Amino acid sequence: MTTTTGCVPSVSTPRASGPGHPPLSHTGRANSPPGLSWPCAAQCGSWSLQERDMGSVRSLCCRTTWGTRGPASLAVPPEHVHWLTMNCSMLSLSWAVLRSLLAVLCRASSLSESRDCDGLIVRSATKVTAEVLEAAERLQVVGRAGTGVDNVDVEAATRKGVLVMNTPTGNSLSAAELTCGMILCLARQIPQAAASMKEGKWDRKKYMGMELNGKTLAVLGLGRIGREVATRMQAFGMKTIGYDPIITPDVSATFGVEQLPLEQIWPRCDFITVHTPLLPSTTGLLNDSTFAKCRRGVQVVNCARGGIVDEGALLRALQSGQCGGAALDVFTQEPPKDRDLVNHPNVISCPHLGASTREAQSRCGKEIAMQIVDMATGKGLTGVVNGQALSKAFSPHTKPWVTLARALGTLLCTVGKQVQGSLQVCTLGTALKEAGSYLTPAVAAGMLAGGTQKEVTLVNATLLAQEAGLKVTSTHSDVAPEPHSSTGLVQVSLQGTPHQVMGTVQGSTPALRQINGATFKQPAPLSGPLIVYRAKASDSSALATLTGLLSKAGVQLLSYHSSSTVAGEQWSVVGLSAPLPNLGELKPRVTEIFQLHLP
Repeated sequence: MTTTTGCVPSVSTPRASGPGHPPLSHTGRANSPPGLSWPCAAQCGSWSLQERDMGSVRSLCCRTTWGTRGPASLAVPPEHVHWLTMNCSMLSLSWAVLRSLLAVLCRASSLSESRDCDGLIVRSATKVTAEVLEAAERLQVVGRAGTGVDNVDVEAATRKGVLVMNTPTGNSLSAAELTCGMILCLARQIPQAAASMKEGKWDRKKYMGMELNGKTLAVLGLGRIGREVATRMQAFGMKTIGYDPIITPDVSATFGVEQLPLEQIWPRCDFITVHTPLLPSTTGLLNDSTFAKCRRGVQVVNCARGGIVDEGALLRALQSGQCGGAALDVFTQEPPKDRDLVNHPNVISCPHLGASTREAQSRCGKEIAMQIVDMATGKGLTGVVNGQALSKAFSPHTKPWVTLARALGTLLCTVGKQVQGSLQVCTLGTALKEAGSYLTPAVAAGMLAGGTQKEVTLVNATLLAQEAGLKVTSTHSDVAPEPHSSTGLVQVSLQGTPHQVMGTVQGSTPALRQINGATFKQPAPLSGPLIVYRAKASDSSALATLTGLLSKAGVQLLSYHSSSTVAGEQWSVVGLSAPLPNLGELKPRVTEIFQLHLP
């Protein structure tokens, strides 16, 4: 499995290039790098890059690649990096233009490299667009070393059947500590006082602060980060209240947070900190209406996601004094173009530093690497963004059941000769009580596998089934017929038709138990090349003809299972060593016949 990590260039403060870097050429005409044409100098801006800037040029170009293809490489081809370092000065490129040019180079290289990758690991600056996903023909997983996946086109990944994973716990402590620091800075106006000192002032009276002891902190979102913030601020003597639609009041009480409805929170809190994902329900959670219900002078912290706090409403509340101060690490647009909020004297702002600690970056990198290794080796699946229910599908115990569900879907599609309508998946037996969440998409993937859809996986099967006109539902019953009460059964039906299949797992082998009401006394294995046919129970000529065809083709008969008789006919499932090239001689002797090749 080949895995690539990358970063789209983002301009940082220029730094010295260091020893060993080639000097810049200040004479002669700058030629375009191989295969590219550059805009003329007059179109490129006015700031001329100096030799000291070349370290940043190289840092923008660098990207690490690992996997089966060997050692580290550059995202921008080395000859292009060399050309940039030799000619940027005479081109008088501005940083903005240089960034755009490097982005073009990195984008072209990303598209090229991603074609051979099974996995892609990125941090926040790399944009995994629909175009990148489309170019990556082998891609199975995108790993985000961090929490947010704003830089990944999750919808396009899902449609392509690519898993998107993140490391939701990797930066929790760093984000929580930054939030706590922001609360302290708001209470004592530390950044403003420090800036005043640097200006040569001594304004002791101007920066009168407040104690946190006895103040009420509202924590909106009580997941990993929210609870870490709450417990830390309790050490300062703060009373913590909060709200979370998922965490129960009993659970939040264990870490000292009293849960209240939002309408009761607004008038009670001195400080508000938000720790929710950015969803339609949380966008603009703090707005003109909610600010009006708060205590005058309430302090607001947002180190979660830009957009949770309505920035226009926040600015109006600051200007009116309804909000006494705000600390923001995130913005709706990053970097923010409208500077009114950032420039307000009662606003403390940072350039999205929540995860910017050495510890968090190292932790996230290690976690996402191990998550992908675990996925590739079949040990498990964690941190999935676009298919949380599939996490259990990658355990060794559940894999045979996923294979069975796919096989049943493929078999039912072949027997029913349709992929439209209503499909019901029923799990039977207590052992499969939680299995519907991952077996249902597996059945849908099997139903679609023989159609025109390509790359149908557990990730995109449900979406593609809906688009194909197939409505998939699931049910469960704790009762399974003997002798399968302990292991379980999976039953799949096309509603409104007589077509139904049922199967189980024997050891680690998927097996067919029933088809259209006909039961196999000994379940038939569903793997490898198979011939499935229905014929009159009193006519044995079909089996004799099949045996002759196998002999002529040099194909071995590995297994043969026949069902009970229904309306004078029975089903037969024949396992082969290889597919038969032609079933023409068999068709006159059977009611229906088809050939499958299952995993």
